[in-house]
Amino acid sequence: MASKTQIPVRSELDPQYTWAIEDLYPSDEAWKSEFENVKTYLEKIASYKGKLGESAEILYEYLKLSDEVNILMSYLGHYAARKHDEDTKVSVYQDMYGKFYSLVVEIQSVSSFETPELLQISDEVLESFYAAKPELSLYKKHLDEIRRKREHILSPEEERIIALAGEMTLAPGNIYSIFGDADLQFPDAIDKDGVPHQVTQGSFISLMESEDRVLRKSAFQSFYHSYGTYKNTMATVLNSQVKQLIFNAKARKYSSTLQASLDETNVPVEVYHNLIDAVHNNFSYMHKYVRLRKKLLKLDELHMYDLYTPIIKDVDVTITYEEAKKNVMEAVKPLGEEYQRILQEGFNNRWIDVYENVGKRSGAYSAGARVHPYVLLNHKENLDSEFTLAHEMGHAIHSYLSNREQPFIYTEYKTFVAEVASTCNEALLMEYLLNKTEDKYQRAYLINYFLEQFRTTIYRQTMFAEFELLINRTVEEGESLTAERVCSLYRDLNKQYYGDDIVIDPEIDLEWERIPHFYYNYYVFQYATGYSAAIALSRRILTEGEPAVKDYLQFLSGGCSKDPVSLLKDAGVDMTTAKPVNDALALFNKLIDELDTLLS
Repeated sequence: MASKTQIPVRSELDPQYTWAIEDLYPSDEAWKSEFENVKTYLEKIASYKGKLGESAEILYEYLKLSDEVNILMSYLGHYAARKHDEDTKVSVYQDMYGKFYSLVVEIQSVSSFETPELLQISDEVLESFYAAKPELSLYKKHLDEIRRKREHILSPEEERIIALAGEMTLAPGNIYSIFGDADLQFPDAIDKDGVPHQVTQGSFISLMESEDRVLRKSAFQSFYHSYGTYKNTMATVLNSQVKQLIFNAKARKYSSTLQASLDETNVPVEVYHNLIDAVHNNFSYMHKYVRLRKKLLKLDELHMYDLYTPIIKDVDVTITYEEAKKNVMEAVKPLGEEYQRILQEGFNNRWIDVYENVGKRSGAYSAGARVHPYVLLNHKENLDSEFTLAHEMGHAIHSYLSNREQPFIYTEYKTFVAEVASTCNEALLMEYLLNKTEDKYQRAYLINYFLEQFRTTIYRQTMFAEFELLINRTVEEGESLTAERVCSLYRDLNKQYYGDDIVIDPEIDLEWERIPHFYYNYYVFQYATGYSAAIALSRRILTEGEPAVKDYLQFLSGGCSKDPVSLLKDAGVDMTTAKPVNDALALFNKLIDELDTLLS
């Protein structure tokens, strides 16, 4: 019997494939020294309490101090988080991460007077401040954004209490993260030849993509049966997550957790409901795709563990990391030389932590540090990882340009636009790969992959968004999220979204346990809206050329200098309508027909 592939420990990795953490701090000791330095700012911040409305000079001084503290905190936070994610089992970095968030809470607590005092300044006085201190105008949009939420801001003492509770509100997500990444273990999956395969958070999807159906089923059952052992515990953790969202929404006088969440990014609640409605109105395309998958895989029964394996079996899809970088570089050529230069800088200067190691955080992300972005991957030599590279470097360049072009106060773009740059890169990569292949089966393989992006990003993420809405409504209406209730809600959604031509295996009822985004507070819908916007933008870039590229790069450089809906409108996409979602799903339907024609 062959031995299974072992995941390396961190010390065994080639440094060139790890991120340059030393660009933040040269050592843990340097981080600790900076941490102690930042603690001295607590007294400086507190000294402004009760004074912000006294003069333009004092207000300007305080806002500059706030920027200074936040810049230092961003360095501390990025270092602690990146070191923690390198190996979540290392207690030193668990402790460092915890200390950082304790300091965040301390700063929020000591500065809790800020927003109430800013709201007490009358419009007339604030205008006189701008006239007396022209430099203060830099912060006008920032101040307007705070004052926009006037009715949801509490008294200084109430704000202090909310800030003190901040660390506790992070508990459900922290428990989930440690449980899933550090503690939960899975039995080996066994393939058709009896060979064991290690099942981890990082390897699961690769196993689901295997041509070996015995292996897929074994991995599927290993994964979800392990989660199932803890379903009551995880339902309690999820219930706690929703409870803390409800507490904060009620405390700030919002009608629902959805309204509270979307108001943070100034996105109308209707956008969320419009997305779900648009996807419901296009369920027929998803059901059509499921039928085609069943037909092309020649299965009497299509199961949930058959959803990820490529329909085309005879195409060589091994893609090395170096090949993936080359393809991504060529794919983004329509975005111009400057975009490509930044991408190459990221490749050359270790922005990216490439491969999985024992204890490393699962999945992938980009973190936009001021020194440069940091990208976490768990790279496998497959098409999915190639697209993940394109996706995360889209995030990275979005952060890079916003940091470069905007004052610090406006560098952090809102979550509503966060997924646009990443998925636009994916769309450009797909166009590049489709255009360079003349092989019928290679084209069919790519189209199948493209269809899977629509399935997993628009349909699946909208299903997640609807699930999140339902669990919040359930608790808002006074019910508890028992394991039975949560599994039932999740199963019903799977039936609705996937239709009658697939077996809804009982294990899929537990999938909600493995989704970290349910601890992100209504984040997932933005994958679906972002993907729809990205499809529209990529089409405009490819058809209109330079004018569209100029608008797009301006969007990437915009940070939060405008509200996110306006930033997208300036780039040519109106997300207040259902048109981008409907257009994207119309393309999905067209691709289904092309795949059917190619293979029938």
